[in-house]
Amino acid sequence: MTGHMLKLLTIGGVALLAGCSGTSTYSTFTHEAGALVGGGGFGNSIMNNTQIMNGEKSYVIGMSHRFSEEVTSTVNFAFNSSQLDAGARATLAQQANWIRQFPEVRFRVYGHTDAVGSSGYNKALGLRRANAVVRYLSSQGISRSRLEAVVSFGETQPLVVTEGKERRNRRTVTEVSGFVDGHPTVMDGKYAQIVYRGYVDSAKVPSTLTGISDSVTTSGE
Repeated sequence: MTGHMLKLLTIGGVALLAGCSGTSTYSTFTHEAGALVGGGGFGNSIMNNTQIMNGEKSYVIGMSHRFSEEVTSTVNFAFNSSQLDAGARATLAQQANWIRQFPEVRFRVYGHTDAVGSSGYNKALGLRRANAVVRYLSSQGISRSRLEAVVSFGETQPLVVTEGKERRNRRTVTEVSGFVDGHPTVMDGKYAQIVYRGYVDSAKVPSTLTGISDSVTTSGE
């Protein structure tokens, strides 16, 4: 074996060992519950590519931004409770009114808790909160097939980092997750009419015609 070849093999071996010795850091603050299994990336590449190619990805992102800008996406809970108070019900009624405008859109509800209590208990509590929101939205005329209460984040994504009781951490968040499979208005080349129909309707000028005599009169100040 020549000296040149030996040198190349040695460099390659060192690089391989250096790559194997590296460690990855998993942050529970930026991943869904369970994402640690398999690195959280299983199937994501295919899903993302499919959504981008058929145009769904950009629409989902756009609808997500619009939902969070036009309605309050978060409701809060009392300590160790999954009961919806009057404020939560008012917010969810607002969400339901928005959701009813878009029968082709699906939603996920994520549950959260504060850091008081065990991890297992808090995950279960977060999921109960998410299910409570889904049940309420269903009672407002939203099809249950369009709503999903996912495995909760539990205590792992606080808005306020504290070990104590914190109401802002005891919450659910409603988000756009995709589109109803096979819905006749989805991906038919006219989807802008759905996304922007509210804006189109708001631009219509109401008639000011009040009567016809010898001349046309209009209302005004």
